[in-house]
Amino acid sequence: MTPAYAELCRRTKERDRSLHEKVMSLEDAAGLVPDGASVGIGGSTLSRTPIAMIWALIRAGRKDLHCIRSITSNEGELLFASGTSRHMLTSWFSQGIVWGVSRIMRLYTESGRARFEEWSHMAVGLRFRAGAMGVPFLPMRSMLGSDVIGQLPDARQMDCPFTGEKLVLVPALNPDFALIHVPRCDPYGNAQIDGLPFMDIDIAMAANSVILTTERIVSNDQIRRAPDRTKIPFLAVDAVVEAPFGAAPHECYGLYEPLFNHLDAYATRIREDPQESVRTYLERYFYAPKSWTEYLELLGLEELLDARRRGTGIYDD
Repeated sequence: MTPAYAELCRRTKERDRSLHEKVMSLEDAAGLVPDGASVGIGGSTLSRTPIAMIWALIRAGRKDLHCIRSITSNEGELLFASGTSRHMLTSWFSQGIVWGVSRIMRLYTESGRARFEEWSHMAVGLRFRAGAMGVPFLPMRSMLGSDVIGQLPDARQMDCPFTGEKLVLVPALNPDFALIHVPRCDPYGNAQIDGLPFMDIDIAMAANSVILTTERIVSNDQIRRAPDRTKIPFLAVDAVVEAPFGAAPHECYGLYEPLFNHLDAYATRIREDPQESVRTYLERYFYAPKSWTEYLELLGLEELLDARRRGTGIYDD
């Protein structure tokens, strides 16, 4: 349920908007998120997925998170298989474009162990936009004429009072937490994004609390040299975590491309035995490492350096 406007105002007034350092560890940031919280996840598909934060939440044993993302990739499979989430709201749930619809999603939803709530991509975006604006809903035409809307009791239809045309009304999304990965930010949480921002700005403004992971923490002076790149302001942010390669094995635009060999091997194993393969993957890459550095070591220096070479080759700062 979307909080009433008065409740949103109350939450906003209670938040600490002062300019102060918010740097903490992955483990401490994970400790901010309780079981059962609603969580907006930034990025899209394999792009700027906050893998480091998801890794920390799974390791912390979080349960029953209601996760929301524009397009979900294999991070959704890991959230389902670990029990960290049993409800994913998204417009598409796959292992990635080249690997097709998620087998883990089908296994868990068809057996009743988890729920995949499917909205159109436009609807997810407008729901976050409504949440960021502080309005209870927004109108749109997307989903009219499809059978998707018939599966969504939270969507409404109305006749436009100005034109008489049929419209769909979608309710605002105001998640308890937003998890967003960025290339750089300062210790206060002023975050800069290169390339496509996806829905991250609206997610940050709609959420009650924002946890940023970043490739590197830079000085406020450096942030001020390129103010046009600052997309998320400090006043929306509650925690800053420095996590190099924090989206790996996914990508962070301009810094590294996806680790395709790793993802291809993962998809091959999932095709052979979804249940056992995802359990083994979680044990090896999420539960066994003692730190994020050990996780990166398991991904492999050669793969990381190759991803860095490919990523920096397409972007000239």
